[in-house]
Amino acid sequence: MTTPVTDSPVLSIRNLSIGFRAGGKVAPAVRDVSLDVGVGETVAIVGESGSGKSTTAAAVNGLLPDNAVITSGSIRFDGSDIRALTEKQLIAVRGAGIGLVPQDPMSNLNPLMRIGRQIGEALEVHGRTTGRATDQRVHELLELVGIPDPERRATQYPHEFSGGMRQRVLIAIGLSCNPRLLIADEPTSALDVTVQRRILDQLESLTVGSGTAVFLITHDLALAAERADRVAVMYRGEIVEQGPSKQVLRSPSHDYTKSLIAAVPGLSLGRAPVRTAARERISTSDVPLVSVRHVVKEYALRGGSAESFKAVDDVSFDIRAGSTVSVVGESGSGKSTTANMVLGLETITSGNIVFEGNDLTTMRGKELFALRRRVQPVFQNPYSSLDPRFTIARTIAEPLAVHKVGDPTSRRQRVLELLDQVALPPAVADRYPHELSGGQRQRVAIARALALRPDLVVLDEAVSALDVLVQAQILELLASLQREMGLTYLFISHDLAVVRMISDEVHVMRRGKIIESGAPDQLFDHPAHEYTQELIAAIPGRSVASARLGEAEPA
Repeated sequence: MTTPVTDSPVLSIRNLSIGFRAGGKVAPAVRDVSLDVGVGETVAIVGESGSGKSTTAAAVNGLLPDNAVITSGSIRFDGSDIRALTEKQLIAVRGAGIGLVPQDPMSNLNPLMRIGRQIGEALEVHGRTTGRATDQRVHELLELVGIPDPERRATQYPHEFSGGMRQRVLIAIGLSCNPRLLIADEPTSALDVTVQRRILDQLESLTVGSGTAVFLITHDLALAAERADRVAVMYRGEIVEQGPSKQVLRSPSHDYTKSLIAAVPGLSLGRAPVRTAARERISTSDVPLVSVRHVVKEYALRGGSAESFKAVDDVSFDIRAGSTVSVVGESGSGKSTTANMVLGLETITSGNIVFEGNDLTTMRGKELFALRRRVQPVFQNPYSSLDPRFTIARTIAEPLAVHKVGDPTSRRQRVLELLDQVALPPAVADRYPHELSGGQRQRVAIARALALRPDLVVLDEAVSALDVLVQAQILELLASLQREMGLTYLFISHDLAVVRMISDEVHVMRRGKIIESGAPDQLFDHPAHEYTQELIAAIPGRSVASARLGEAEPA
């Protein structure tokens, strides 16, 4: 972080109000927002989903949806009124003057265009490079954001990249033209902590080296506190508090800010209530519920090569009934592939997975179908995991119908029971996914996973896309369901602070292998492997947790 070198802000927002047209009326979404971002300064807007953060950012870039209307206020970029620019002038400003790193890589990358071409297009549209110079700059940018083997990777398509790597590509596009202002809208939500730290270090060096201002939109208060010079807290469309990041963190004045800080998972909090009764519920049986032994998963490389890539390499661990076992690691470490093999969604190259004495690798047809009744998933993105055409009732009841459990009347009753279990009102049953918030959608995904009363629930980054308040609610929900129903969880995550809160056992994966395992307190307080030490050191929530407890900040 650095101090602005001039009194003239790169971005100045004054009394901005935005609404959305619906049914002949304009519903307010942003109210009377004012803030500045100076040269070389990072200013973060934090708040829960729906608070107006991204709407404010979209207004700055002239990318509000057609039904949005700015009802009052001004937005000035380098002294020019954004609202007065023509569309042609706005196109010239976007990318060159104002860079953008959006949140969702799958909806912002062309699936039919090679990665290198997509980055190169941003350079050539704004006249920065042509021909071989473009290719060279593309490779530099890919390397800059931590993508190895950039020459080969530039020739690949988005589907050949992990979620975290696709996010890095968006960051490369945002940085490509060395913009005066970079709008980063949840730029690291899909990244593991080590990559996140590298990317944020790069953004910080950019502001110092070139004077680029960064307008950071995030639900991660810990990240904002660590990386921003100033923080603005938004709640229901209004900025309720703003000031220097350390001041807002250590001496919050608004109740909402206090609630955000209280919800941040941190490493200095000791054993969280989520795990207090863990040992009482864990099975003491000699036979684990799931036993993963020497599992290997290989993929053939594209282009007819005889070589293969080992995504998972000789992985072994047990999951005891009633416990929460977590697998952590950076993007591409093999943790999600391991989860998919436990779910029976990926074939195993070698090794075996045994579920209550039954070898998953030998199961076929009806046996495998029956297993899937007992093992259910909750995936990362609550927006893509629910069919937008289905009501919530149909979504939750679908596993019951597939497995021919009950009749329509009993299924409806089961849906209402499940909604109650995940703290959603009965009226939600007849609504559609787009009518729910991200947190509500994830509760629906959990309800669907519980419909068949499974023994094991596999949660793959199930809370990573949620703001801290909703995340805390979902974690408490998972804990209460585990206590009430005796559920067993396999928890896949790159968020180590969350993992410490909920886990009974943790396995650290790197490059397809488990490199360290142990109880969370032992592993986090006394990590043995250098990579585990690096992961823990990269967690932004450490300083937040220390501040909450009045401790000295970690070195």
